Amino acid sequence: MRSVITLTFGAMLLAGCMQDIGPTGDMLARDAAKGVVNNVVQSRFPGVNAAPYTDCIIDNASSAEILEIGRAALIGTTPATTNLVVEIASRPDTVRCALNNSLGLGVLGL
Repeated sequence: MRSVITLTFGAMLLAGCMQDIGPTGDMLARDAAKGVVNNVVQSRFPGVNAAPYTDCIIDNASSAEILEIGRAALIGTTPATTNLVVEIASRPDTVRCALNNSLGLGVLGL
């Protein structure tokens, strides 16, 4: 399923349809970016459950950043992609989100 999403996202990206991607395009871009972010988190922090961090990084990335990260699903992760993921991960809102999610406090809205 992920490969179908990535291929669809790639076709849209290559066709230049990403200026106004709408809800479907946003979902495809986020799914493609999640795979990349998950891989970066797993490689940078082996043994850590990447899922809560991945969601927080995606939720705290701008649309342009999500597209940039999603592009790595097509062309491969570069040092620039890794640096972008790490930069987003270090933002205060991302850190707070990841801490809350990893401690199970996300439902409390802290």
